[in-house]
Amino acid sequence: MTDLTTLSGDIPHGFAFGTMQFGERADETASRGMFDACRAAGLTHFDTAHVYTDGRSEQLLGQFAAQDREALFIATKVGYIGGAGRENILTTFDTCRQRLNMDVVDLLYMHRFDPDTPLDETFETLSQLQSDGKIRYIGVSNYAAWQVMKAQAVAHRFGTRIDAIQPMYSLVKRQAEVEILPMCQSEKIAAIPYSPLGGGLLTGKYGAGGTGRLTEDHRYGARYGDPRMYDTARALAELAQELGTHPATLAVAWAARHAAQPTPILSARSVAQLTPSLDGMRFAMDDALYARVSDLGVTPPPATDRLEET
Repeated sequence: MTDLTTLSGDIPHGFAFGTMQFGERADETASRGMFDACRAAGLTHFDTAHVYTDGRSEQLLGQFAAQDREALFIATKVGYIGGAGRENILTTFDTCRQRLNMDVVDLLYMHRFDPDTPLDETFETLSQLQSDGKIRYIGVSNYAAWQVMKAQAVAHRFGTRIDAIQPMYSLVKRQAEVEILPMCQSEKIAAIPYSPLGGGLLTGKYGAGGTGRLTEDHRYGARYGDPRMYDTARALAELAQELGTHPATLAVAWAARHAAQPTPILSARSVAQLTPSLDGMRFAMDDALYARVSDLGVTPPPATDRLEET
């Protein structure tokens, strides 16, 4: 499977690669190796952000993408720091374009919801960037479903729309199933979730005593600290062994299998670490296996309490 088919406009659907590790945990050589491995696997969609690795992520991605820019779909994010006001969006995005060495970015996300800035100011600014030909699509990241729909109404007043959302989603983080993914299905918004491996938990390495972000970064440790998540990771590793595959392969294939047709963002810090996730692009997961993997995690309750009517 490649990411050449589309869901919203020509936003690539299938899988994407996130460059959050470029220039930090992955040096330039390792980053280049992963970029080339993604291209060899058929990936065209690459994701970065203004705040990743102090700008090195955008710089390296721009450097690697330059030789084949027209074949690629490049996304970045602004507004994680400094808010979603006009001045911050424009100033930050100018920096993004300079780092990427690109006049046009395919998809620009607001990195998180800003309750202190009027949505009119945010989406008028994004609409202007779109009208000026500097961005093609507008996205949001880490928004709740109600925040997306509120912002969508504002975006429509400026003649544009939210085309994509980037939520957290994995077998151990399934809140997106309650409202975000159904919203994407209903409103034709591309779902492009990050962390399909649960910060590395679903690779099985932590159950084997390995180290990484969950042991080195207190934010990830808190995010994935529930013992039930470790139980799920162990069960996934056992199932993967039974099937003769890698738990990361199962995890990313499962994340892509939802009815909303999400485009999971793969990531890693080396080609060796990335390979099982790339294998997930071609892993055939039928309904029975999807249900079996789903049963390993905790399914969140529906948005309504009228359970007898769901």
